[in-house]
Amino acid sequence: MAKNIQSLERAAAMLRLLAGGERRLGLSDIASSLELAKGTAHGILRTLQAEGFVEQDPASGRYQLGAELLRLGNSYLDVHELRARALVWTDDLARSSGESVHLGVLHQHGVLIVHHVFRPDDSRQVLEVGAMQPLHSTALGKVLSAYDPVAHSEVMEVERKAFTPRTVTGLADFESMLDHARARGWAADVEETWEGVASLAAPITDRRRMPVGAVAITGAVERICDDGELRSELVAAVRDCARAVSRDLGAQRF
Repeated sequence: MAKNIQSLERAAAMLRLLAGGERRLGLSDIASSLELAKGTAHGILRTLQAEGFVEQDPASGRYQLGAELLRLGNSYLDVHELRARALVWTDDLARSSGESVHLGVLHQHGVLIVHHVFRPDDSRQVLEVGAMQPLHSTALGKVLSAYDPVAHSEVMEVERKAFTPRTVTGLADFESMLDHARARGWAADVEETWEGVASLAAPITDRRRMPVGAVAITGAVERICDDGELRSELVAAVRDCARAVSRDLGAQRF
């Protein structure tokens, strides 16, 4: 019978220790609790920190669980399940809004499109499933950055490129925009990524109220906006769709 790898066992024990009890623990506390030499404990912590599983508070030097564990914790929700739960609702949204609908999830510092419903007309359209969108300028990316701590962390690490004169790139302005998105429950992109194109997005959550994706409608500015203002009925439709999918994933009514 194969033997367990001791270093992995110690790392697992360390993560369990940090997951329970006090929010943050010092090196001495961790080493003594696991009966490890400080040097051994420090080496494991450095490795876990490099992988994003552990974070160290710069002021106190204490350790806590890292954001990467949130990503792994949410991985139980298969993307195919999310898409399956959203099929009917996204079809209804496309039909009622008259615009194309995208379902996106966080992936590699961007938004991966996992489902795309064409605009219900005879215009020529290209399927965008598998395409990547930026986090900082699209409605999908902004709403994920506002609600998902991992997405928020990642959007701060990437270059916030100006795709158009309307793209918000400054840190303070961008954070203010995310605060606004959280306060109202949705995000918008009006010619911030593509000239002449606007979109509206709302977050999708699971039974633990954790963000697992977002849904958006996208179309020409003159159809998404009315006299320079986003059409309130479209905002309501996107939010209703996100809530419906969230309920199907086990989220309580909100």
